[in-house]
Amino acid sequence: MTYQWLLFDADGTLFDYDRAETAALKASFAQFDLPFDLTSSDTYRKVNSAVWADFEQGKITVTQLRTVRFERLFTALNLDVDAETFSTAYLNQLGARGDLIPGVDALVEACYGRYQLMIITNGLKDVQRKRLAHSKLGKYFVDIIISDEIGSAKPDSKIFDVAFARMGNPQRDDVLMIGDSLTSDMQGGLNYGIDTCWYNPQQRPLPTDLPLTYQIQQLAELKTILDL
Repeated sequence: MTYQWLLFDADGTLFDYDRAETAALKASFAQFDLPFDLTSSDTYRKVNSAVWADFEQGKITVTQLRTVRFERLFTALNLDVDAETFSTAYLNQLGARGDLIPGVDALVEACYGRYQLMIITNGLKDVQRKRLAHSKLGKYFVDIIISDEIGSAKPDSKIFDVAFARMGNPQRDDVLMIGDSLTSDMQGGLNYGIDTCWYNPQQRPLPTDLPLTYQIQQLAELKTILDL
Protein backbone atom coordinates (compact mmCIF):
# COMPACT_ATOMS: atom_id res chain seq x y z
CA MET A 1 0.00 0.00 0.00
CA THR A 2 1.26 3.47 -0.90
CA TYR A 3 0.61 6.19 1.66
CA GLN A 4 1.03 9.92 1.56
CA TRP A 5 0.49 10.65 5.26
CA LEU A 6 1.70 8.92 8.42
CA LEU A 7 -0.17 9.73 11.63
CA PHE A 8 1.97 8.90 14.66
CA ASP A 9 0.81 8.59 18.24
CA ALA A 10 3.21 10.29 20.67
CA ASP A 11 3.50 8.56 24.06
CA GLY A 12 4.60 4.95 23.90
CA THR A 13 5.17 5.18 20.15
CA LEU A 14 7.59 8.06 19.58
CA PHE A 15 8.32 9.06 23.16
CA ASP A 16 9.47 6.72 25.93
CA TYR A 17 6.66 7.82 28.21
CA ASP A 18 7.34 5.30 30.99
CA ARG A 19 10.90 6.57 31.41
CA ALA A 20 9.84 10.23 31.30
CA GLU A 21 6.95 9.63 33.67
CA THR A 22 9.11 7.93 36.31
CA ALA A 23 11.77 10.64 36.13
CA ALA A 24 9.23 13.46 36.33
CA LEU A 25 7.35 11.81 39.20
CA LYS A 26 10.55 11.22 41.17
CA ALA A 27 11.66 14.83 40.69
CA SER A 28 8.24 16.13 41.73
CA PHE A 29 8.19 14.02 44.89
CA ALA A 30 11.63 15.38 45.76
CA GLN A 31 10.41 18.94 45.11
CA PHE A 32 7.65 18.40 47.71
CA ASP A 33 9.94 16.51 50.13
CA LEU A 34 7.86 13.36 49.76
CA PRO A 35 9.20 9.80 50.07
CA PHE A 36 9.46 8.09 46.68
CA ASP A 37 9.92 4.40 45.98
CA LEU A 38 8.78 1.68 43.61
CA THR A 39 5.37 1.53 45.30
CA SER A 40 4.82 5.23 44.57
CA SER A 41 5.65 4.75 40.90
CA ASP A 42 3.60 1.57 40.46
CA THR A 43 0.59 3.07 42.23
CA TYR A 44 0.69 6.19 40.08
CA ARG A 45 0.95 4.17 36.89
CA LYS A 46 -2.16 2.17 37.76
CA VAL A 47 -4.09 5.26 38.85
CA ASN A 48 -3.02 7.27 35.83
CA SER A 49 -3.96 4.49 33.40
CA ALA A 50 -7.44 4.25 34.89
CA VAL A 51 -7.94 8.03 34.82
CA TRP A 52 -6.85 8.30 31.18
CA ALA A 53 -9.26 5.47 30.31
CA ASP A 54 -12.04 7.47 31.96
CA PHE A 55 -11.03 10.49 29.89
CA GLU A 56 -10.98 8.56 26.60
CA GLN A 57 -14.48 7.28 27.40
CA GLY A 58 -15.73 10.79 28.12
CA LYS A 59 -16.32 10.16 31.84
CA ILE A 60 -14.14 13.06 32.98
CA THR A 61 -12.83 16.26 31.40
CA VAL A 62 -9.19 17.03 30.72
CA THR A 63 -9.30 19.65 33.49
CA GLN A 64 -10.48 17.02 35.96
CA LEU A 65 -7.84 14.58 34.71
CA ARG A 66 -5.03 16.94 35.69
CA THR A 67 -5.90 16.77 39.40
CA VAL A 68 -8.05 13.64 39.86
CA ARG A 69 -5.13 11.30 39.22
CA PHE A 70 -3.09 12.93 41.98
CA GLU A 71 -6.03 13.08 44.36
CA ARG A 72 -6.39 9.31 43.93
CA LEU A 73 -2.66 8.74 44.18
CA PHE A 74 -2.23 10.62 47.44
CA THR A 75 -5.30 8.95 48.91
CA ALA A 76 -3.81 5.57 48.05
CA LEU A 77 -0.44 6.53 49.52
CA ASN A 78 -2.02 8.23 52.56
CA LEU A 79 -0.24 11.53 51.85
CA ASP A 80 -1.63 14.99 52.52
CA VAL A 81 -0.66 16.96 49.40
CA ASP A 82 -2.53 19.56 47.35
CA ALA A 83 -3.21 17.74 44.07
CA GLU A 84 -3.53 20.87 41.95
CA THR A 85 -0.21 22.36 43.06
CA PHE A 86 1.54 19.02 42.65
CA SER A 87 0.03 18.57 39.18
CA THR A 88 1.50 21.87 38.02
CA ALA A 89 4.95 20.88 39.25
CA TYR A 90 4.70 17.41 37.70
CA LEU A 91 3.63 18.71 34.29
CA ASN A 92 6.56 21.14 34.27
CA GLN A 93 8.92 18.25 34.99
CA LEU A 94 7.30 16.02 32.37
CA GLY A 95 7.38 18.72 29.71
CA ALA A 96 11.14 18.93 30.07
CA ARG A 97 11.58 15.26 29.13
CA GLY A 98 12.14 14.45 25.46
CA ASP A 99 13.01 10.76 25.93
CA LEU A 100 12.53 8.80 22.70
CA ILE A 101 11.81 5.15 22.00
CA PRO A 102 15.08 3.61 20.73
CA GLY A 103 15.34 3.92 16.94
CA VAL A 104 12.64 6.56 16.60
CA ASP A 105 14.93 9.33 15.39
CA ALA A 106 16.36 7.16 12.60
CA LEU A 107 12.89 5.95 11.56
CA VAL A 108 11.38 9.43 11.44
CA GLU A 109 14.36 10.77 9.52
CA ALA A 110 13.97 7.94 6.99
CA CYS A 111 10.25 8.72 6.58
CA TYR A 112 10.84 12.46 6.19
CA GLY A 113 10.69 13.55 2.58
CA ARG A 114 8.99 10.33 1.48
CA TYR A 115 5.84 10.90 3.54
CA GLN A 116 4.05 13.76 5.22
CA LEU A 117 4.23 13.28 8.99
CA MET A 118 1.83 14.37 11.71
CA ILE A 119 1.41 13.56 15.41
CA ILE A 120 -2.04 12.93 16.89
CA THR A 121 -1.98 12.53 20.66
CA ASN A 122 -4.26 12.22 23.66
CA GLY A 123 -2.10 14.51 25.71
CA LEU A 124 -1.86 17.82 27.51
CA LYS A 125 -0.78 20.83 25.48
CA ASP A 126 1.60 22.21 28.09
CA VAL A 127 3.45 18.88 28.08
CA GLN A 128 3.38 17.65 24.51
CA ARG A 129 4.58 20.80 22.77
CA LYS A 130 7.44 21.20 25.25
CA ARG A 131 8.47 17.56 24.91
CA LEU A 132 8.48 17.80 21.13
CA ALA A 133 10.62 20.93 21.34
CA HIS A 134 13.05 19.18 23.72
CA SER A 135 13.41 16.24 21.31
CA LYS A 136 15.05 16.00 17.89
CA LEU A 137 11.74 15.33 16.14
CA GLY A 138 9.99 18.68 15.88
CA LYS A 139 11.43 19.67 12.50
CA TYR A 140 10.10 16.53 10.82
CA PHE A 141 6.38 16.91 11.61
CA VAL A 142 3.95 19.13 9.75
CA ASP A 143 1.75 19.52 12.83
CA ILE A 144 0.81 18.01 16.17
CA ILE A 145 -2.87 17.46 17.01
CA ILE A 146 -3.39 17.44 20.79
CA SER A 147 -6.62 16.33 22.42
CA ASP A 148 -6.28 19.01 25.10
CA GLU A 149 -6.39 21.72 22.43
CA ILE A 150 -9.07 20.08 20.28
CA GLY A 151 -11.50 19.09 23.01
CA SER A 152 -11.71 15.56 21.63
CA ALA A 153 -9.60 12.47 22.25
CA LYS A 154 -8.88 9.32 20.28
CA PRO A 155 -10.79 7.16 19.46
CA ASP A 156 -13.42 9.88 18.92
CA SER A 157 -13.77 10.82 15.27
CA LYS A 158 -13.67 14.57 15.96
CA ILE A 159 -9.94 14.60 16.60
CA PHE A 160 -9.41 12.76 13.32
CA ASP A 161 -11.66 15.29 11.58
CA VAL A 162 -9.31 18.04 12.75
CA ALA A 163 -6.23 16.10 11.66
CA PHE A 164 -7.67 15.46 8.20
CA ALA A 165 -8.70 19.09 7.80
CA ARG A 166 -5.14 20.19 8.58
CA MET A 167 -3.81 17.62 6.15
CA GLY A 168 -5.99 19.08 3.41
CA ASN A 169 -8.55 16.25 3.53
CA PRO A 170 -6.58 13.48 1.79
CA GLN A 171 -8.18 10.22 0.72
CA ARG A 172 -8.41 7.88 3.69
CA ASP A 173 -6.56 5.19 1.75
CA ASP A 174 -3.57 7.54 1.70
CA VAL A 175 -3.25 7.69 5.50
CA LEU A 176 -1.72 5.21 7.98
CA MET A 177 -2.24 5.46 11.76
CA ILE A 178 0.71 4.19 13.84
CA GLY A 179 0.40 3.75 17.60
CA ASP A 180 0.74 1.49 20.62
CA SER A 181 -2.77 1.78 22.08
CA LEU A 182 -5.52 -0.56 20.94
CA THR A 183 -8.28 1.48 22.56
CA SER A 184 -7.31 4.92 21.25
CA ASP A 185 -4.93 4.65 18.28
CA MET A 186 -6.09 1.44 16.65
CA GLN A 187 -9.78 1.69 17.49
CA GLY A 188 -9.77 5.32 16.42
CA GLY A 189 -8.11 4.53 13.12
CA LEU A 190 -10.45 1.62 12.42
CA ASN A 191 -13.52 3.70 13.26
CA TYR A 192 -12.33 6.40 10.88
CA GLY A 193 -11.69 4.00 8.03
CA ILE A 194 -7.93 4.37 7.75
CA ASP A 195 -5.21 1.73 7.79
CA THR A 196 -3.62 0.94 11.14
CA CYS A 197 -0.23 -0.25 12.36
CA TRP A 198 -0.08 -1.49 15.94
CA TYR A 199 3.28 -1.05 17.64
CA ASN A 200 3.25 -3.96 20.07
CA PRO A 201 6.69 -4.42 21.69
CA GLN A 202 5.22 -6.42 24.60
CA GLN A 203 3.71 -8.93 22.15
CA ARG A 204 0.26 -8.63 23.67
CA PRO A 205 -2.44 -10.80 22.10
CA LEU A 206 -4.46 -9.15 19.36
CA PRO A 207 -8.22 -9.12 20.02
CA THR A 208 -10.08 -11.01 17.32
CA ASP A 209 -12.53 -8.14 16.81
CA LEU A 210 -9.85 -5.67 15.70
CA PRO A 211 -8.94 -6.24 12.03
CA LEU A 212 -5.69 -4.24 12.02
CA THR A 213 -3.72 -3.70 8.84
CA TYR A 214 -0.28 -4.28 10.33
CA GLN A 215 1.32 -5.31 13.61
CA ILE A 216 4.98 -4.69 14.50
CA GLN A 217 7.10 -5.47 17.55
CA GLN A 218 9.94 -3.11 16.66
CA LEU A 219 9.61 0.28 15.02
CA ALA A 220 12.29 -0.66 12.51
CA GLU A 221 9.79 -3.11 10.98
CA LEU A 222 7.86 -0.11 9.73
CA LYS A 223 10.64 0.51 7.21
CA THR A 224 9.76 -2.74 5.46
CA ILE A 225 6.06 -1.90 5.38
CA LEU A 226 6.81 1.54 3.96
CA ASP A 227 9.56 0.30 1.62
CA LEU A 228 12.18 2.61 3.14
